[in-house]
Amino acid sequence: MLFKLFLIFLIVPVIEIYLLIKVGSLIGGFPTVAILLLISLLGAYLVRSQGFRLVAQIREELAQGRLPAAQLLDGALVLFGGVLLMTPGFFTDFLGIFFLIPVTRNLVKLWLGHWLQARLSRGTLVMRRRV
Repeated sequence: MLFKLFLIFLIVPVIEIYLLIKVGSLIGGFPTVAILLLISLLGAYLVRSQGFRLVAQIREELAQGRLPAAQLLDGALVLFGGVLLMTPGFFTDFLGIFFLIPVTRNLVKLWLGHWLQARLSRGTLVMRRRV
């Protein structure tokens, strides 16, 4: 697990720097920064609108006496997408917006469900309890 995190923290900045250099050399420095700012503004709007929508859905589920598990997972993914959008760069912005759009977020939830189901059926997902 530690090695995977190391790879992520090594590879993602390299990808970001590469993309910034390529885009900057194609369109120039000012347009590159302008695009990054525009993407961040769009992302902030999406985080806000999706967040308000999710809070309303969670309240509705709770009012009906149901556990809002799907909405809480959506909220976690929207939060993760917002954090990615705060990181400067094209790659993380793309991933952040990917987590904010409901259609693609549903794909992530579907993948997570299959992944968890496979891990549980193999018995490789072990919950550790602290004493």
